[in-house]
Amino acid sequence: MKLVIKKYKDLSRDELYEILRLRNAVFIVEQACPYQDIDETDKTAYHVFLQNEDGIQAYLRVFREDPASKEARIGRVIAVKRRCGMGSRILAEGIKLAKEELHASAIGLEAQVYARTLYEKQGFVQTSEEFLEDGIPHIEMKLQLEDRGFE
Repeated sequence: MKLVIKKYKDLSRDELYEILRLRNAVFIVEQACPYQDIDETDKTAYHVFLQNEDGIQAYLRVFREDPASKEARIGRVIAVKRRCGMGSRILAEGIKLAKEELHASAIGLEAQVYARTLYEKQGFVQTSEEFLEDGIPHIEMKLQLEDRGFE
């Protein structure tokens, strides 16, 4: 399994197509949830994925909503095969990237409630009450990191 980390401008057309196809298949079709998946955040995020000869097997994006903030965000976490360690592996890579490239002091995310355990195993803690996002129960979660500041 090959780890790939790219900014938007460095993604090939085929990589971008596969990422968007996977996100659409899971977040819109499988979850029967019409929402605007493609957004401006894609242009500023790091796109992190694991791929093999069959294509992208796990994906997430890492970004900073506010350039002045020390908090990074992780979103669009997907694993093609579930409950086999891919989600944990891609999440660990996203955390590593937030620490090393964004020098984040914390990482926030909105987790679908059913996936809470995945994030808790990596040290995230729930920081909000449950809320509906596009009709799906979510919670806000945060992972506190060592404050390294910006380099």
